[in-house]
Amino acid sequence: MSVTDTTSGLTLKEILANSAKKTPTTSNDGLAAATNSVKGKNELGKDAFLKLLVTQLKNQNPLDPQDNSAFVAQLAQFSTLEGITTLNTSVNSITGNYKSSQALQASSLVGRSVIVQTGTTQVDTTKSMTGSVTVPTGVSGVTVTITDKDGKAVKTIDLGSQKAGSTSFVWDGTKTDGTKADPGNYTFKASTKIDGKATDLVTYLPATVNSVTISQTGGELMLNLAGLSSPVALSKVQTIGI
Repeated sequence: MSVTDTTSGLTLKEILANSAKKTPTTSNDGLAAATNSVKGKNELGKDAFLKLLVTQLKNQNPLDPQDNSAFVAQLAQFSTLEGITTLNTSVNSITGNYKSSQALQASSLVGRSVIVQTGTTQVDTTKSMTGSVTVPTGVSGVTVTITDKDGKAVKTIDLGSQKAGSTSFVWDGTKTDGTKADPGNYTFKASTKIDGKATDLVTYLPATVNSVTISQTGGELMLNLAGLSSPVALSKVQTIGI
């Protein structure tokens, strides 16, 4: 009895190689289907990335499978992508909460009196106003000159000799002649002599918060104060009153 060799001398490896020739077509079809799921998008999402990875594994060449190190690297990329997506969600949530907190803080400041570093403020002369002067070193005399919106001197307050630090002064709203000044914007200029030279000092004055500007980029709250032409950052406020 004779036996006919139907394999024509082909080895097992060659037979398997021939059977895998259709794999590239199948792989291309699978990759095309996965790629189409993100068609029209500018970036690859985590779901599409996972589809591409699974398609690659299903259609890999059985004689030349995916290298273990390459497979682990792709899994690491997927894990990183998932982590970044979660982080973005958390950051967006924190940003939203921060803006809500800013809005609440802003609403509570409107109408309040604050003390800020400024030389000009709006004064209600029907009642006394308290300000302060920063003295850098001990001096023999400090004066505070008050001028109205026209630049006319209304009154000068003599604080006498002062030690280094902050010293307060009170204006009762009266002029030099004892009459009441009109309500409005007034400028306070504190001065002294240091080493024989006339020196202007820093003054802190009360002002009322008319409105608050909230930054849309996560910046600091800006206070719009009565009598001041420019807004003042919340961090520049020395004291918040009632």
